[in-house]
Amino acid sequence: MVAQVAKLHRVPANLGGMLRVLGGWAIALAGSALLFDAVLGRLGDAGSPLHDALLGGAMAAGATALGATPLLVMRRIGDGVESGLLGFSAGIMLAASVFSLLLPGHQTALAQGYSDTGATMLVALAMMIGAALLLAMDRALPHTHAPDAGRSATAVWLFVFAIAVHNIPEGLAIGVAAGTAGSGNAVATGISLQNVPEGLIVAIALASAGYKRLFAFAIAALSGLIEPVAAVAGSTMVSLSSALLPWGLAGAAGAMLFVVSHEIIPESHRRGHETLATSGLIAGFAAMLMMDTLLG
Repeated sequence: MVAQVAKLHRVPANLGGMLRVLGGWAIALAGSALLFDAVLGRLGDAGSPLHDALLGGAMAAGATALGATPLLVMRRIGDGVESGLLGFSAGIMLAASVFSLLLPGHQTALAQGYSDTGATMLVALAMMIGAALLLAMDRALPHTHAPDAGRSATAVWLFVFAIAVHNIPEGLAIGVAAGTAGSGNAVATGISLQNVPEGLIVAIALASAGYKRLFAFAIAALSGLIEPVAAVAGSTMVSLSSALLPWGLAGAAGAMLFVVSHEIIPESHRRGHETLATSGLIAGFAAMLMMDTLLG
């Protein structure tokens, strides 16, 4: 991420220019919404798991774009604010992993006839498999976790790629949870909420490498589009066999826990704002806990 934003281009000099920019994006978003509605109509009836998975993934992608929007009118984000936002994202993902994925996965296994011990072992094994798959992906794909100011544009793009990769388990979690009563709405809402600061951080990373604000915004928004794709894949996987549902829930949780421990928490503590990062984590965990209760 970015400590100083020295290369940002100027905000449009007049209000008319800014309105034209925002108007253009409004038209593009409206067109995307119409296309999205047409796709939804072909993916099943409203309320079906696949329909809800795509809807939740699209909401998460839209939240990423929403988070990047302030870049169009701002110059920088402070290190402390960034650390707090990253901590908030980590807290949401931790709570979602436990309350919306692991516990429902255990309950689903029990409902399928597993003993309490068997259900616990299944969830634990699936969680470790999910984390191992993310570790393998992390090792296999080139990326960087923290593009500082002054680093090459290549490093920034590798960071953007890393963000896109870690959107995969988030999308899978949305898709898998869409087939679980009481978890789908909470997971989709929680991940969408944590995608807002993520979109801003990605946009600022690109702007710091010298790219124009509008381009940085567009790429940050596009980085979230992998989530609806992964959500549909996750929903399709568990729809093939109900026996896969507890495995999918716990596996998605393990993948998310890997991302939190391997990337988000270390980055939130990297600039000496540990208290803000920890406070953000607790706030995010509490927010997700309440969403899980209210939306479940």
